[in-house]
Amino acid sequence: MLDNKFKMRFAGEEDSSLIMYFIKELAKYENLLDQVVATEEVLNEWLFKQKTAEVIIGEYEGKPIGFMLFFYNFSTFLGKAGIYLEDLYIEPGMRGKGLGKFMLQYLAQLALERNCGRLEWWCLNWNEPSINFYKHLGAVPMDEWTVYRVSGEALNQLAAKAE
Repeated sequence: MLDNKFKMRFAGEEDSSLIMYFIKELAKYENLLDQVVATEEVLNEWLFKQKTAEVIIGEYEGKPIGFMLFFYNFSTFLGKAGIYLEDLYIEPGMRGKGLGKFMLQYLAQLALERNCGRLEWWCLNWNEPSINFYKHLGAVPMDEWTVYRVSGEALNQLAAKAE
């Protein structure tokens, strides 16, 4: 693994503060820090008690330098689960060493081992370095699809209509 300097491991409850740190660093990079309301307690509940997602920590020379957070989705067309990569973050000083590629390769292998039909993620439209990186790996943008989201008050209003 990159001369044995880089290793990956699945996160445990003891990593909640580290995961929170990486989430905030990613949010800073994406200019979205003001939208982070997650806490270590919330992460601990959803990641390690309810097990709704998994986290892999990347370590270089024993020091945590990045993470991936992912979970299952399901394709009715394929009739299989897929892996959705919510977050991939590598500390700025460690970028350009092939670590992100290595982490994505590992997640692709995991998807195949778990008999998943696909691996997918979103990328902000302005993030040209990441877009170019993903395309270089063979990822294809889904330009014909538009993501829709309901949250906050709109989610409350939509749910109230079901009563």
